[in-house]
Amino acid sequence: MLESIMRFIDRREEMARLDRVARRRMGGLVVVYGRRRLGKTRLLLEWTRRHAGLYTVADQSAAGIQRRYFAEAVSQRLAGFADVEYRDWRGLLERVWREAGSAGWRGPIVFDEMPYLVVASPELPSVLQQWLDHGASQARLVVALAGSSQRMMQGLVLAAEAPLYGRAQEVLELGPIDAGHLPEAFGRLGPREVVETYACWGGVPRYWELAAAERGPTEARIERLVLDPLGPLHREPDRILIEEVPPALEIRPVLDAIGAGMHRVAEIAGRLGRPATSLSRPLGRLTGMGLVGREVPFGEPERASRRSLYTIADPFFRLWFRVVAPHRGALVSGGPRARRLILDRYWAGLVATAWEELVRRRVPRIRPQAPLGRAGPWGPASRWWRATLPEWDVVSESLDGRRLLLGEAKWSARRLARPALAREARGVAAKPAPLLPPEYLRKEQVRALFVPELPPGAGHRVDGVLVVTCSDLFP
Repeated sequence: MLESIMRFIDRREEMARLDRVARRRMGGLVVVYGRRRLGKTRLLLEWTRRHAGLYTVADQSAAGIQRRYFAEAVSQRLAGFADVEYRDWRGLLERVWREAGSAGWRGPIVFDEMPYLVVASPELPSVLQQWLDHGASQARLVVALAGSSQRMMQGLVLAAEAPLYGRAQEVLELGPIDAGHLPEAFGRLGPREVVETYACWGGVPRYWELAAAERGPTEARIERLVLDPLGPLHREPDRILIEEVPPALEIRPVLDAIGAGMHRVAEIAGRLGRPATSLSRPLGRLTGMGLVGREVPFGEPERASRRSLYTIADPFFRLWFRVVAPHRGALVSGGPRARRLILDRYWAGLVATAWEELVRRRVPRIRPQAPLGRAGPWGPASRWWRATLPEWDVVSESLDGRRLLLGEAKWSARRLARPALAREARGVAAKPAPLLPPEYLRKEQVRALFVPELPPGAGHRVDGVLVVTCSDLFP
């Protein structure tokens, strides 16, 4: 889903849920949140356009100015609404429902960047609660509250003590767009190009928009947009953290540590010179923002596992903290060629990491006709590791509970030759199984090697190991 130069992409399920609320005879409330750049605004604009609704967006102005801007927006639907000054939100919202009810207009009315309104008017959540329960309900209005500060949006709606708890018909947390939609944004892409494109732009519509407007190979687009100090994304992480409500710049060092390869809490704490017990709050906030992910080995309970790892969840942020953050001086002083040389040092590793990540995400959605698909369908896939034992990139259980998938993801810039493919397959076949609980090890094992593409003449089974390609994962 992209703005300006690109048409609306994906978000079909989210739009269907919004449409259902818009069609409710009694009206209703929708809450939409998610990290910045994911296209909340574009989704809500498209929704209001479909239903002759009203989109309003807050900024960081004083409360009185915010009410003035809101009133001017409402006047587009209710003539004369901005002709008076509103001293508080209660009086403004009361007039909204009375005049909307008289005009037979039900919205949707979108309050975007809701956290900015709450910072300026802390009483607003309680006012909205009463308005939604009475006036808006009487007028059968359809209302949407949206924001990028997940911390504040969840505090408004999801917590049991939140003012709006239990009042929303839909609570939508927007995530990144699936990599399978990349060809819709960038034009024709081969499966291998999908992986390379995802490795730098992830599933973030704003980054897709900027990159699709550039020409040349992926590395050249990265150089112009990210590595060049004048590029629009050169300082993107800092902007994201500043725009949070409240600003999150104080947790930036945690991202630097994880981006530098510190994945365990003790490692991160050691890098920062802080006690490990002080990291739960910043790590929780980064996880809530969708910037950091917490992984536990397959087969272990998420909450109880002591072997958790923290990784940068967004591919663009992973690229930025690996390439830009530690080389700011060299990127500023060097030219395009020097910047490309810096990128070249890390690019293969970044794409290999993205390939592993995509394999795990796509295993549950693999083509049913693919050999691995016929052995499934498969549940969520995870990594497995323990101390110095051999790690597994992909472990999953079939939905019928009968089979266990053990897989390795091997990315290569060039297509593997048949002898190299055979060596990799033999390695997967000979690799010790992970130390999982007995109920897993009693299952039939399906061993798989994930590679970008097959060499000419090679089949999908080598030495008893299934070989899975990009085309199987991205048909």
